[in-house]
Amino acid sequence: EVSLSAFALLFSELVQYCQNRVYSVAELQAKLARLGHQVGLRVLDALVAREKSGRRETKDLNVLLFVKGPVWRALFGKEADKLEQANDDDKTYYAVLAASGFPAKVSAHWHKGTTLMIKFEEAVIARDKSLEGR
Repeated sequence: EVSLSAFALLFSELVQYCQNRVYSVAELQAKLARLGHQVGLRVLDALVAREKSGRRETKDLNVLLFVKGPVWRALFGKEADKLEQANDDDKTYYAVLAASGFPAKVSAHWHKGTTLMIKFEEAVIARDKSLEGR
């Protein structure tokens, strides 16, 4: 566990470090994406080592259950509420987080790997802006 203030400081320094070494927003986005990918791989490795004694899942349902539980808990502080399989398509699953307080639409895309796009509702953005001054 790391305190939120320590994490925020590290994140802020990382972004500033990257900003000072690029010449455009596109370069900054690419640099942060590469760093995020590397951090994500290491977090996943750490979670697998901690939760599964280093044994990686090979079956799709077991991977999804691992994401629903330990991965979601590490990222968001709680397990996803549900993991459901679509009734009409055995290739489609839904991870449900009902009590997040951040209503949003999430869609998946393919760009050098699976990418989840999260589009928050206006109320979430307005709430966030109103809290900035505090």
